[in-house]
Amino acid sequence: MVPYQLDVRDEAALAAAAQDFIGRFGAPDLVIANAGLSAGTLGEAIEDIAKLRALLDVNVIGMAASLAAFAPAMRRAGRGTLACIASIAGFRGLAGNGAYSASKAAARTWTESLRTELRGSGVSVVCICPGYIDTPLTRVNRFRMPFLISAEEAAPKIAHAIAARRRVAVIPWQMALVAVVLRMMPGWLYDAFAARAPRKPRDGDRP
Repeated sequence: MVPYQLDVRDEAALAAAAQDFIGRFGAPDLVIANAGLSAGTLGEAIEDIAKLRALLDVNVIGMAASLAAFAPAMRRAGRGTLACIASIAGFRGLAGNGAYSASKAAARTWTESLRTELRGSGVSVVCICPGYIDTPLTRVNRFRMPFLISAEEAAPKIAHAIAARRRVAVIPWQMALVAVVLRMMPGWLYDAFAARAPRKPRDGDRP
């Protein structure tokens, strides 16, 4: 194991780490872009734009840079898998969670584009969209989280989806059904449903 401590928002540091790794070991078999932030936001609050920028910088730009740092070497090798950890929150916009939903929707679309660009190269691109997993990011939620699973339960499911090179995988399978229902809802029905849904707390909202 060779650790590299860096900030995924620093493209130069990512490129240097990737170059060093590839120089030592060659093109990797698997790259997982897993760095992420979450925050409750309101679209009408100008002060929350800073949160939106921060989430986009890490969840989208940092993710894209993490994969791009290794993709050329993997293309030359003609093998490997690039994996992005997105979220079911990226399938529809969630009230009070616009920045996170937007960032994960962008991550999913970015990896879809990357997958088409690498088609035929031997390099697979996988997008994992977890539902609720028991981590510090979800423990701030004050509402019931359907189909919540532990990180220990989620990890092998995610590993299996990546090994199977699934284009898009929702974890757990119950949330995949939820994703289908959400995507099929007409806009007027989704708006009425989502407007009443519980929201992730913003800074200062906690009692």
